[in-house]
This record gives sequence, C-alpha cells and structure tokens, in this order.
Amino acid sequence: MKLMRVGEIGQEKPAMLDADGKIRDLSGHVSDIAGAAISPEGLAKLAAIDPKTLPELQPGRIGACVAGTGKFICIGLNFSDHAAETGAAVPPEPVIFMKATSAIVGPNDNVLIPRGSEKTDWEVELGVVIGKTAKYVSEADALDYVAGYCVSHDVSERAFQTERAGQWTKGKSCDTFGPIGPWLVTKDEIADPQNLGMWLKVNGETMQNGSSKTMVYGVAFVVSYLSQFMSLHPGDVISTGTPPGVGMGMKPPRFLRAGDVVELGIEGLGTQKQTFQADF
Repeated sequence: MKLMRVGEIGQEKPAMLDADGKIRDLSGHVSDIAGAAISPEGLAKLAAIDPKTLPELQPGRIGACVAGTGKFICIGLNFSDHAAETGAAVPPEPVIFMKATSAIVGPNDNVLIPRGSEKTDWEVELGVVIGKTAKYVSEADALDYVAGYCVSHDVSERAFQTERAGQWTKGKSCDTFGPIGPWLVTKDEIADPQNLGMWLKVNGETMQNGSSKTMVYGVAFVVSYLSQFMSLHPGDVISTGTPPGVGMGMKPPRFLRAGDVVELGIEGLGTQKQTFQADF
C-alpha cells in the first residue's frame, strides 16, 4: 500500500493511493496515518479494504506521510561513497544524530533557508517508518518492526552543522528541513530496501544519482542497533544516510539559494519537489 496524508497543514486526512493513482479517503477507517494504524494489525486491516469502496479525494497539498512522530533519527556518513567525497572515514559504528520533529513538512512544501545561512545543502535519503515498539531487537527480526519506507530529504545547514561549537543537530533541525513522503510505502511493496535507486536534482541538474546498496549499515542493522540504546515507537522515522553528490562535497562547494528548486526521489517510493525561500 501507499499511504498518505492530504490537506492543508493541520487538516490532513489519512488516505491511500490506489492502483490507478487516485487518492482514496481513509478517514472513515482511521483517524490518521499514525500509531495503531501503522502497526502490523492496523496495516492488515487497511490492506483488506477495497480501495474502490473509499471516497475519492481531489489532489491537493500532500502532508508528511506519517503523523505522531516522536523521534526523527538520522544516520550520518552511512554511504561509503558519500563518506569518501567528504573526506571522512567510514565510521566503525553508525553515527547517530537527531533531527527536530518540528522540521517535518510535506514533500512538496517550500523549504526555508534560515536566517544567517550561507551553506544550506541537500541530501536525498531513504526513510524508515517504525510500525511497532522495538527494544533490544535482533538484526534478523528488525524488519518485523518496520511499517514501511519513504523519501526523506535531510536538508542541512553545513556551517551550523560543522563550523560552530556543539553537535550536528542544530544544522539539521531548522524549520522545514525534514520533508518526508509523498507516501509511506508498506514494506511488502519493497523487495529489497538495499537495492533502491536514489536521485536528486537542483534546478534540473542531476546532483545525486546513487543507490541504497552502497549503505554501510543496512536498514535491518540500523533498526536493531538503535533499539539497543532507545525504544523505537510507531511513527518514529529513521533517515538512513545519503549517496554522494551533496553540495559540500563539490569542488568548489555549492549551496542552495532562494529560488532554487530541488527535486528528488527513490525507486518505488515516489518523488518530492521543493522551492527554497529565505526565512528572513
């Protein structure tokens, strides 16, 4: 299934994209794409519904593909070719940092370049949405706790992230720096999360063209690893790292300016398109 949320900010309706590309209203069955609705039992109930019996919704703004996200966890330097372009060594364990949940927006919403920013950058990433509580889970069982996958854009302000004191979080958490969606694609539709093409364009020019197969630590390992340190709850999102082609890795580096348009996508998971605007 492709689950989504459609409507203006704060008024999104839960929906399903049917085989014909029509948006079907799920609000008669679940209050939102969140919590119990994305548990294994909840997803089984939604899968049993004939989409043609659901009211059709007219296309409009698409919201973030999941609600009620308590944690937005990111994995840094998790693609060997991206680590190489930044001059960093492949880490001996996953690099973990948090992205504020207040950064979450819809896949096509405008992204705001924060006040004082000179190095706003792009990163297409595979997002993993947790469907049931995971604590101390094994790598062999880890995917049982995944509801599905989505496109995640880990927008980053590199000067805030690396040139100022402290941790990466403040360069990752600015308002609108976390577009996710357009859909939560349930895991049964993705045969192998470690073999998905990933791409990103800036103003029509291809910047990133990679694959999840160059991830250092795969989805199952990451879910298991994180669960050793913290419980993962339904609706939590894990952004698993980016392939090469980010702005800071170019010679000379290249960063985003107001008016730039970024398009990105992942095989089987849909596409996003954002216009960048100055937040000052």
